[in-house]
Amino acid sequence: MIKKTIKLIIILIISIIIGNSIYGMYKEIKISNAPNKTMITNENSNAEYQKNNVNNSKKSKEIIPEKYKGYMVSSKIVIPKINLETYVLDEKSEEAMWICPTKYYGPKPNEVGNYCIAAHNYNKENMFNHIIELEIGDKIYLMDNQRGKLEYEVYDIYKTTPDNTTPLMQETESPEITLITCSDYSSKRIIVKAIAN
Repeated sequence: MIKKTIKLIIILIISIIIGNSIYGMYKEIKISNAPNKTMITNENSNAEYQKNNVNNSKKSKEIIPEKYKGYMVSSKIVIPKINLETYVLDEKSEEAMWICPTKYYGPKPNEVGNYCIAAHNYNKENMFNHIIELEIGDKIYLMDNQRGKLEYEVYDIYKTTPDNTTPLMQETESPEITLITCSDYSSKRIIVKAIAN
């Protein structure tokens, strides 16, 4: 009886692993290999944008700690759809990336420019393993101690090669964020781009 129970548990575990793998492949296939849009612009100029949004960001200000597990914190990211709420570290070392997502490139958080965030896709609560589930129009919130909290809207999701630096481009008149994680056994990168509302 015990042997049958152990075999049943092993079969159940293997079934769950295979099911999760198939679901992950299905979600990745849905993402195209080319960006839908290479750049999005805001009708407001930089000065108008800052003037129109300074009041909104101050209303919902949250104090972000200076350090987390010994690393300087750049910002905090919240993605409600995938239940992600984590700090973004200011250091992009391999050691830091084991702790939290890290600022990869760009301006300070919530400033005009493309704030790029990289993270592993490991099945860990504060990593980017579920960003593949995001869709155009989903909301992302970024908080920092200078500008407060800004709401971003996803406008593009695609896969690219690791050597493609186009997702890091800074040609934007509004605050923008780019989320980056590995895919296809590190042979590709999943890119999620969002712009401040």
